Amino acid sequence: MAPDMGMAVETVRGMIYGPSGKQLDVYRPAGASGPAPTVLLWHGIGPDERDVLEPLARTAAEGGLLVLVPDWRSDAADGGRAHLLESLAFVRKEAGGLGGDGESCVLAGWSAGAGSALGVALRPEIADGWRPRAVVSVAGRYDLTARTTGTAPLTDLAAGRDPGVPVHLVHGSRDAVLDAHHSRDLAEALRAAGHAVTLQEPETDHAGVITTEYDPAADRCVPTAAEHAVRAGRLVAGVLAEAAAA
Repeated sequence: MAPDMGMAVETVRGMIYGPSGKQLDVYRPAGASGPAPTVLLWHGIGPDERDVLEPLARTAAEGGLLVLVPDWRSDAADGGRAHLLESLAFVRKEAGGLGGDGESCVLAGWSAGAGSALGVALRPEIADGWRPRAVVSVAGRYDLTARTTGTAPLTDLAAGRDPGVPVHLVHGSRDAVLDAHHSRDLAEALRAAGHAVTLQEPETDHAGVITTEYDPAADRCVPTAAEHAVRAGRLVAGVLAEAAAA
């Protein structure tokens, strides 16, 4: 279900979020009467690509969510772990002053960010025992090491670790970069262990699921108005909204 759109969105760009000096952007509904449900949204493997998630973040904010999108660098010596965890610490501490609730936020990620988000729920000790309200993982792969934890989510599940919160998966059925079977395999493993999970497969590709398309000249994903991508992005925004409201 897509959230109701139409709220004006305020954008704050380039906030420094930690000792690394990395920046994040804030998307929030204008004129909200109280704290907005909050989402921390991690981009994929491309270094410092927070702008790639702007179409999705803006759609989610139009539906009433406070969305924070940080840069991080997958090519850092630690694979981006420090950046990701710095951004999480910032959101937990500062989201209240930005109009949200960082202690009860949804942790979400796309592509390499997807497994990173799930990893935090599976290994809450990396965040002082904190877990998100829910995890939303979009177009991810879960048999590879999560950037946040150093272990693969599927390995952690097989070892008996429990995410402890609902996990919501979205994966484009036409994804040629990371096949949708990666999300299906994770959903099956979660269900087999008795954990709460949903999986949706919109008819789109790896870039389209976040309302973008890959531009070879720029070597990055850029916004698109293609119907399949707009539809998929609205679906993901709806999943974020439902996860934040549950």
